[in-house]
Amino acid sequence: MAKLLLFNKPFEVLSQFTDDQGRSTLADFIKVPDVYVAGRLDYDSEGLLALTDSGPMQNFIANPKKKMPKTYWVQVEGEVTDVALAQLRKGIKLNDGLTKPAKVKRIPEPKNLWPRNPPVRFRQNIPTQWIELIIREGKNRQVRRMTAAVGFPTLRLIRYAIGQWRLQDISVGQYKMENIHLPKSM
Repeated sequence: MAKLLLFNKPFEVLSQFTDDQGRSTLADFIKVPDVYVAGRLDYDSEGLLALTDSGPMQNFIANPKKKMPKTYWVQVEGEVTDVALAQLRKGIKLNDGLTKPAKVKRIPEPKNLWPRNPPVRFRQNIPTQWIELIIREGKNRQVRRMTAAVGFPTLRLIRYAIGQWRLQDISVGQYKMENIHLPKSM
């Protein structure tokens, strides 16, 4: 049995418990002892972050070789073209190699979305659009680099799901805890 803590990480919170620069960290929100981050979520990204007290569970969630899908809701600048979606589905050449093909589709602005603090900066003449992007790898800042490479810079990035675990019913800055049996495939 392992503890799995599912946290809705706010914008501008580090995915670690300490920081020598005075930035907000997980310690400002999570007082559960002996849990460790399984994977990472950038300081300027929001959404689902998994923590666990189990090394095998941490590896199962975070190890790119396990190919656990991660679902992101991405607000981009501009109206995403069919060509850009096709490029994302094929894989994008980044400076550190070709990404694996992504599943991607346009979506309406997610319901019950919390306001971001500070708000996203909008340019009055340029529309924005939301897409859902599912990837099975985790290159550094990959989603942002992928959308920029096809001409649609990311304005807001929210991880909605990691494998079977979803963000639903977890308010920003809050978490829920589950006790789970470790899968035999670990």
